[in-house]
Amino acid sequence: MTGQVLLEVKDLKRHFDLGKNQTLKAVDGISFDIYQGETFGLVGESGCGKSTAGRTIMGLYNRTEGEVTYAGKNVHTMGENDRYAFLRNMQMIFQDPYASLNPRSTVFEIIAEPMEVHGLHKKKEDMQRRVYQLLEDVGLNRDHANRYPHEFSGGQRQRIGIARALALDPDFIIADEPISALDVSVQASVVKLLQKLQSEKGLTYLFIAHDLSMVKYISDRIGVMYLGHMVELTTSDQLYANPLHPYTQALLSAIPIPDPDIEESRERILLEGELPSPINPPSGCVFRTRCPMAMEVCANVKPAWQEQEPGHFVACHLYE
Repeated sequence: MTGQVLLEVKDLKRHFDLGKNQTLKAVDGISFDIYQGETFGLVGESGCGKSTAGRTIMGLYNRTEGEVTYAGKNVHTMGENDRYAFLRNMQMIFQDPYASLNPRSTVFEIIAEPMEVHGLHKKKEDMQRRVYQLLEDVGLNRDHANRYPHEFSGGQRQRIGIARALALDPDFIIADEPISALDVSVQASVVKLLQKLQSEKGLTYLFIAHDLSMVKYISDRIGVMYLGHMVELTTSDQLYANPLHPYTQALLSAIPIPDPDIEESRERILLEGELPSPINPPSGCVFRTRCPMAMEVCANVKPAWQEQEPGHFVACHLYE
């Protein structure tokens, strides 16, 4: 990928102290860059730490170690004025489109609130015009402005959440599983809306999800997480054409194929055992307890993060 790096994540860790000498290692040393104008997909099964990574990148969680740099400035050490500007430039779309909207506020109030906090559009008519425009941008209309969240479907509520995220005209949006709580029939329409907005407004996305088929559809590059670690990173096309890590291969084999004959005859890679606890992760390679190709070295040595092919990174002893 060529172009300007907008976001840099270097050896980011986010641990939670649970007391009694227990530490939950939700994110345990991940590194990647996101280029301006691209969509970077971050995938993995539930509990892998991808949502925690997104919230730490935005500064909603303090980092334990590592650095997050946005447009050349450290997110976790920037001063108040830089932080204020940063929060205008980076916004988040949350997973649950109902819980993330205040049920006692109208749609107009929900979308207008960020602009009021940042002192934008102080004239009532300017504010009203902007809210109406945002509603139209996400496929709703001005008649929806005076309604409350409970009056909308899940897909419509998520569109309201997207409109709120766009209210400050950001450059970067973290979409934290924005379609996982939606009916399958409306997931594609929300993804197409995000693509349309990206094209029109030059947005950059960090798209967090566990549905690899949808991530392929929207992402330029994809990072695969397992138990707080990044195990593979490459372009979307390359990941699907030539997955290197056994975990990635297992995830891809679980994607249903619409042809029933092919679906019935193909072999899936079944992972044995339960996902280990991030409180007490396995030694060496964290995936070794479920890996069908585990070797003796995997139990003792953490695999290095290396570039196996141009732009294709993997952490696995099979490629050393």
